[in-house]
Amino acid sequence: MSQTVLNNIPQLPADALFGIKQRSSRDARDFKVDLGIGAYRDENGRPWVLPSVRSAEKAIHEDPLYNHEYLAINGLPELSIGAAKILFGEESHALKEGRIISVQSISGTGALHIVSKFVAKFLAGRAVYLSEPTWANHKAIFKTQNVKTEAYPYWKSSTKTLDMDGFLGAIKSAPNGSIFLLHACAHNPTGLDPSKEQWPTILDTLASKEHIVIFDSAYQGFASGSLDNDAFAVRLGLEKLAKSCPIFVCQSFAKNFGMYGERVGCFHLVLPQQDANVDISKINRAISSQLSTIIRSEVSNSPAYGAKIVAKILNSPDLTKQWHKDMITMSSRITSMRHALRDKLVELGTPGNWDHIVSQCGMFSYTGLTASMVERLETQHAVYLVSSGRASIAGLNKGNLEHVAKSIDEVVRYCSKDAKF
Repeated sequence: MSQTVLNNIPQLPADALFGIKQRSSRDARDFKVDLGIGAYRDENGRPWVLPSVRSAEKAIHEDPLYNHEYLAINGLPELSIGAAKILFGEESHALKEGRIISVQSISGTGALHIVSKFVAKFLAGRAVYLSEPTWANHKAIFKTQNVKTEAYPYWKSSTKTLDMDGFLGAIKSAPNGSIFLLHACAHNPTGLDPSKEQWPTILDTLASKEHIVIFDSAYQGFASGSLDNDAFAVRLGLEKLAKSCPIFVCQSFAKNFGMYGERVGCFHLVLPQQDANVDISKINRAISSQLSTIIRSEVSNSPAYGAKIVAKILNSPDLTKQWHKDMITMSSRITSMRHALRDKLVELGTPGNWDHIVSQCGMFSYTGLTASMVERLETQHAVYLVSSGRASIAGLNKGNLEHVAKSIDEVVRYCSKDAKF
C-alpha cells in the first residue's frame, strides 16, 4: 500500500509566467522578445544592477564587522524602520503614535503570505476581495490558507478604463467588515490606477462599510520615479480608514531596487486610532508575538544579505540620493517606451486606439490584445507576453520596438474578426 500511496497525485500546470520564460529560452529563432516576466531591462535588454545597490554592496563588504549571522525573527530593524518611513512618510501620525507594526518579509509575496495566515487565524470567515483582473498569484496565496476570495470589477475592456461604478458597487454590496486588496500604484496587470480624484471616493466608500484594506505596494518609486507620488493611495488610506479599521500593507523591494532574487520586503500592520485608556504598546507586543510565530514556523528568520543592502541605502543620505536617481532612470525609460510603442502603432495605422498604453503606468500594459493575438505573436513573430494581453513594457528597447510594433500590427489585422478595439 505504501508503495503506491503517492502514485495518483495530479500534476498541476506550470506557472503561466515562468512557462513563458521557458518557452522563450527554448526558442531557437535569432530575434525574439520576452515581454512576459516583470523584470526591468536596460536599453540593451540586459538586467540592470542599480548604481546605488553596487555602492551599498561595496560598503557592506568593506565593513570589518560584516558577517553572515542570523537576523532576529522579525528581521532587520534598520530595514523595517526605514521602509515604514518611505512608505508612510516620516511625519506620519500613525508612526509617531506607535500604531504601526513592521516586520521583514520574503519580498511582497512573503508579506502577502503573512497577511493570509493572519486573516485565516484572526479574521476567519471574511472574504478577501481582489480586483478583476489582478496579479495571478494573489488568489493562490489566499487559497493555500483556505481564505475565501471574491472579485470586484476593475478593468472595463470596452473602454480600457477603470470600471469605477462596478468597483464602488462591489464595495457597497460586500458584507460590512470585508477585506479589500488594493494595488497601491502601477496596478498589476493593467497598469491602470485610480486618479488622485478617484481615490478619495473609493476610500470613503470603503470606510463607510468598515471594510479592512490590504495595500499591495510593489512599485513605490518605480512607477513614477517619486516615492511620495507612488505612496499617495497608502497615505490617504491611513487618513480615511485608520480611524476605525486596521490596515495591512505588503511592501516589496524587488522592482524599485532591482533586487528580484534577493527577496527583500516588509509587512506592516497599521492599528486604528485608540481611546486614550488603551495601552497601544500591549497590543503591539501581542501582535508582534503572533507575527514572530508565523515567521519562525515557516522560515525561521528572514534572509540577511538583501536586507542589509536595502537598509544601507535607506539609512545613508548619499546612497538614498543615488537611489532616487536610479528610480527616475528606470521609470523614465519605461515611460519613453510606452510613448514610442503607441506612436509607432499610430504611424503604422494599426486598427484601434492605443492611447491607453500611455495613460497606464508602471511596468505593465494591459494592451487589449486577445489570447489568439498573443498566441500568434509568439508563434509567428517570437514576441512573448501573457495570454491576457499583459505586456512588460520594461522589456522594450530601441532595438526591438519596431519589431514588436509591426508584429502587433500584423496580428491585429490578421485576427481582426476577434478584436474589440
